Amino acid sequence: MKLGQSLWMLPALVAALAGPAQAQNRKTPPPPPTTRQVQPNHEALVAEGAYVATASDCSACHTLAGHAPYSGGVGFPLPIGTIYAPNITPDPRYGIGTYNERDFARAVREGILPNGVTLYPAMPYPSYARMTDHDIHALYVYFHDGVKPVAQATPANTLPWPLSMRWPLTIWRWLFAPTPRQAARATAAGMGTPQLKRGAYLVEGPGHCGACHTPRSLFLAEKALTPQGGDSYLSGGQVIDGWLAPSLRGGNRTGLGRWSVDDIVTFLRTGRAAPGAAFGSMTPVITHSTHAIHPEDLKAMAVFLKTLPAAHHHKPWHYDPQALIAVQQGRLTSKGAQIYQDRCAACHGTDGRGFTTDGMSVFPPLAGNPVVLSRNPISLVHIVQSGAATQQLPESPSGFAMPAYGERLSYEEIAAVLTYIRKSWGNHGHTVSEAKVRRLARSAPPSPTSAELPKN
Repeated sequence: MKLGQSLWMLPALVAALAGPAQAQNRKTPPPPPTTRQVQPNHEALVAEGAYVATASDCSACHTLAGHAPYSGGVGFPLPIGTIYAPNITPDPRYGIGTYNERDFARAVREGILPNGVTLYPAMPYPSYARMTDHDIHALYVYFHDGVKPVAQATPANTLPWPLSMRWPLTIWRWLFAPTPRQAARATAAGMGTPQLKRGAYLVEGPGHCGACHTPRSLFLAEKALTPQGGDSYLSGGQVIDGWLAPSLRGGNRTGLGRWSVDDIVTFLRTGRAAPGAAFGSMTPVITHSTHAIHPEDLKAMAVFLKTLPAAHHHKPWHYDPQALIAVQQGRLTSKGAQIYQDRCAACHGTDGRGFTTDGMSVFPPLAGNPVVLSRNPISLVHIVQSGAATQQLPESPSGFAMPAYGERLSYEEIAAVLTYIRKSWGNHGHTVSEAKVRRLARSAPPSPTSAELPKN
């Protein structure tokens, strides 16, 4: 249910689908519940369901800024129209107040509405299929007894006919979305220590990390839903809302190979860690979801992620001081180096290592940063064009903003400074061309609004 998760499926394309369903054949026990222990009383069950909703990031898609929680209306724009997330409050007319628990479970885990219509897979039911009966029960109790009903209609989708037809989605679901029984058999949540099982369950199921961080097939289904599906799982996704979802596997250059378990936990809790800081579509995930997940659950997730080997093997990154030495000797021989010293070095350092305190990145490093090292520079270009802001959270009360340089620097200047960054301090990245910067300016995300900027 991520806010930044685009709609990957177009109904007209689904009509042409053909091929085998994803294999789901390993027999393992069902995963553990999302909370640490089952609470027998109703009030505790509502609280437990609220935690499941947080871990599942439900509010990101179903809560529009400035509106009541879960009242829907968040739009997912497509080139052919817009689809809106529904109202999931217990209002009987506009929400899910008439759903029984079976209706609710089928919608969440199988993507099927009570009238038999299939949901668009922007709702990550292929991942939610792994959620246990207990977690679904707690979630149902929470949405019916812990959420205020809101009589607010969801805007009508604007897809034109015949692209608005839903029946092709049924075919897509049959081919690519596992049933809960199939999902329970094909998961890492039945393997290893209790901590590892727990982390696998949270990442594969409620957290639905693969929805963004796993590449898609020709038919826009995730190439793997768990590690059992192959090394493509969490190996990096497509561009979402102008940002490239990076690999969460153990790659040394563009993955989590140089991140420790503590780095990952700190990042999910605060949005910033020594190796880097959150930006773009990941920011609302941390704001709405991961910062409120129990520390032991965050550690379990991190432990699981660290078990995933690199999908691709590249030469390891090592720091090279030559760019720093050149600055110290007054040799700013390139235009990019001059712009960097004038515009960037005050925060990110002449050595490219940024500034870190208490294990949290204040100004993220550019030396060895996976975003900088990525073959596709789209995220790096968009950060410079649109700026970014770290969020104020209870765990990280101070926020910092990077200004947008899209109107301060020319396309040529942005290309020059990014090329310098990608080729300095051992990064050995590719050149960024002026033409690419010019082209990406058309898809640059909006700069953070005043409401999103940190307040010191």
